[in-house]
Amino acid sequence: MSKPTLNPNSLSPNSPIPFHAPSITEREQAYVLEALTKGKLSGDGAFTKRCHTWLSENLKAPHVLLTHSCTAALEMAALLCDLNPDDEVIMPSYTFVSTANAVALRHAVPVFVDIRMDTLNIDEKLIEQAITPKTKAIFVVHYAGVAAEMDAIMEIAARHKLKVVEDAAQGLMSNYKGKALGTIGDFGAISFHETKNIVSGEGGAFIAKSDAAALRAEITREKGTNRSQFFRGQIDKYTWVDLGSSYLPSDILAALLLAQLERAQEITEKRLNIWKTYQKGLQELSRKLAPVPAYEPPHLQLPNIPEHCQHNGHIFYFLAKNLETRTALIEHLKSRNIQAPFHYVPLHSSPGGRRYGRTAGHMSVTNNVADRIVRLPLFAELEETSRVLTSIEDFYSGLNAQ
Repeated sequence: MSKPTLNPNSLSPNSPIPFHAPSITEREQAYVLEALTKGKLSGDGAFTKRCHTWLSENLKAPHVLLTHSCTAALEMAALLCDLNPDDEVIMPSYTFVSTANAVALRHAVPVFVDIRMDTLNIDEKLIEQAITPKTKAIFVVHYAGVAAEMDAIMEIAARHKLKVVEDAAQGLMSNYKGKALGTIGDFGAISFHETKNIVSGEGGAFIAKSDAAALRAEITREKGTNRSQFFRGQIDKYTWVDLGSSYLPSDILAALLLAQLERAQEITEKRLNIWKTYQKGLQELSRKLAPVPAYEPPHLQLPNIPEHCQHNGHIFYFLAKNLETRTALIEHLKSRNIQAPFHYVPLHSSPGGRRYGRTAGHMSVTNNVADRIVRLPLFAELEETSRVLTSIEDFYSGLNAQ
């Protein structure tokens, strides 16, 4: 096992606990140095090809292409969905802006649907009523690396002849009924941003299910040219053949990523152990707190992992009772030098969402979650979970005493 070269923890009892920190070892440094010395710094070098092989084999995905970000992978998916102006794409409002931007950049319309309270994923029961003659695709987001209900979503998509794009930005090393997230729909997108479990600083991957889509994706990724076919000797010159952009990452980033991928199981196990420690500690705390009336939210609403889903420990979150409590708790943790942020401002309520998208139905769960969610520090080298849990317990003890 490689020894980490960066440990965000300190011996000081009140040292800062960041929300996230990458797990970097001597292996990552060695691979990056090797990429530099080989002199092939642009895209599709030796390290990129090794990453493609790792991802294809471990995700059981026939076609994987590294991109410079998950945002780029989502934009490629939108292009391959052949979105036209005024086409509609169904997605959750509780997601990062890249999910909607990929659609809006094609002058199509993001259609926001509410989420489930138990997993914070799109509520599959609300999708069908949002479908119109203009609907072209469904963009699914797997929040916190926990799968959305893909069987139901794929059945709806098949019945209405819609494409399915999986925004699995947070989902590497997670699965749904044994299938890797990002490999179930027509297209998938994964993130290797610094905030994710497996990182390359900036970076992502695009996944295609069919051979034809993979060939077109290769062209889209190379500025809309058939350049890759030229380098394989399949054509004698390359030219512009389709819409595209420069979506390739540097091979330096691929070198960093390969070292991370080779440690993916180790990193995931560490994160899952921390996730389970938080879950156990907060379950115990929840039992100690004074009961609330049945019509009120609980003091602590903990995450739910369906039995058929294997998650990757990407995010540990819980829902506080209300916005006022959430705000006070985050300030309390901040005073203890613990970074514990909330998450998305729902897209349907954002200026961009109101301008470029539309809302289908109510957003009661999305609005509720956005006001109550708290995310706890979680990274592979985190050693101070007990300090985080003690600080939360101190906060709720003070509330109980009031």
